[in-house]
Amino acid sequence: MSNTKQGYQGKLERMDANRWRIPRRGGMLTDGIIFTSDKLLPTLLKDNAPQQVENVAYLPGIVGSAMAMPDIHWGYGFPIGGVAAFNLSDGIISPGGVGYDINCGVRLMRTDLDVPELKPRLRNLMQAIYNAVPAGVGKKGRIRISRSELQKVLIDGARWAVNKGYGWNEDLSHTEEEGFLEGANPSAVSDRAFERGLAQIGTLGAGNHFLEIQVVDEIYHEKAAEIMGLRKGQVVVMIHTGSRGFGYQVCDDAVKGLGKAVQKYHLSIPDRQLACTPISSPEGKAYFGAMAGAANYAWANRQAIMHWIREAFEQTFGMGAAKLGLHLVYDVAHNIAKFEEHEVDGKTRKLCVHRKGATRAFGPGHPDVPSDYRDIGQPVIIPGDMGTASYVLLGTSKAMSESFGSTCHGAGRVWSRTKALKTVRGHEVKSRLEREGILILSASTKTLAEETPEAYKDIDEVVEVAHNAGISEKVARMRPLGVIKG
Repeated sequence: MSNTKQGYQGKLERMDANRWRIPRRGGMLTDGIIFTSDKLLPTLLKDNAPQQVENVAYLPGIVGSAMAMPDIHWGYGFPIGGVAAFNLSDGIISPGGVGYDINCGVRLMRTDLDVPELKPRLRNLMQAIYNAVPAGVGKKGRIRISRSELQKVLIDGARWAVNKGYGWNEDLSHTEEEGFLEGANPSAVSDRAFERGLAQIGTLGAGNHFLEIQVVDEIYHEKAAEIMGLRKGQVVVMIHTGSRGFGYQVCDDAVKGLGKAVQKYHLSIPDRQLACTPISSPEGKAYFGAMAGAANYAWANRQAIMHWIREAFEQTFGMGAAKLGLHLVYDVAHNIAKFEEHEVDGKTRKLCVHRKGATRAFGPGHPDVPSDYRDIGQPVIIPGDMGTASYVLLGTSKAMSESFGSTCHGAGRVWSRTKALKTVRGHEVKSRLEREGILILSASTKTLAEETPEAYKDIDEVVEVAHNAGISEKVARMRPLGVIKG
């Protein structure tokens, strides 16, 4: 039950080319399952993230296996890439299973533009977006609201933004949960979280968050791509950000408070970073209510950012967003806990599913998939990082039966930010990427060093594992033309 990062000392059993099992031992209540490959395995073992999968398997009320996606790496409590589901009757909810950046997520917008139409105006477009969307640590946004108005944001999410004129009604139908998670409770949110959240709606975070202008350079699934409005050579826009300082504060408050709940409810956990509480307890309901509010804040944040990106396109190209074809393909969350129905042992059960650095991937026919995508499955958006590719995948029926409808969320770090800063310089990263034809605008060269492509796993390999394991299916690949970082 060690929580050190000295390398994993436990046992891993190969199930097939894309799955490895951690057999149940000691106080584990179930097995661990890791989706990975021979190529990714050495880094995984060195990182010791399997120990965190093992630790999650100790948590009360866990259903099925403790799982990790192929982008797994060390996190706070749960590994990043971790997925676990819990009974409502005797299960727990844990902020370590959601993460600090609640509903960090990805939004993909298509256009009717091709690269030759974009290239002469790319620099002007990037500057217009950079001017329109505040980016960076602690950056304040253009939207000024009162505390009472922020409470409405926490309840209504992206619907609040659309009702205020930031976007189109059609955007909501292509957003996970239609842009708001039910059960948000502003009264469960601390004053400090409110203070941090008042000025950051419509802002891009630092770290791995970004805005990218991309080109679709590969289509793997023609029918699905056509339904999503994607084609080879097309310009698309990706937004990757979350709940900013508001979500961080919600998580921090819960992490500090739930240590007492562990003692109060006599919960046995192998690592204090897995501080948790029964789902049905007052503390569990309060955390879920605050977490749902932060998730809704993030959806409102991405919605406002997309609105300003549309305006930047209009300014640059001299025509309306609708005429430019600036429609939302989909928006997915990847740090969240949700109440969902899943089939377990032949029976449908309502569970609390934690996805930390993992993406919902519901398959064809699921009622929560937008009606125009229901025949093919839910779109899954997988971001790369600056110089690397990004992907569009589909949720699958196999994901529903094997991973509670979950898949990977990105590449996954292999270097710490400290190591990245010691290894490369931000201006060198910028020069290298611009030599490759990728325009970079960043509030900080430090961020460029921290997020250098070498700091991440091979996203092509990560996606291939998810595809080959059947928990998602490749649709399209995009490569960056221009990147805006906080």
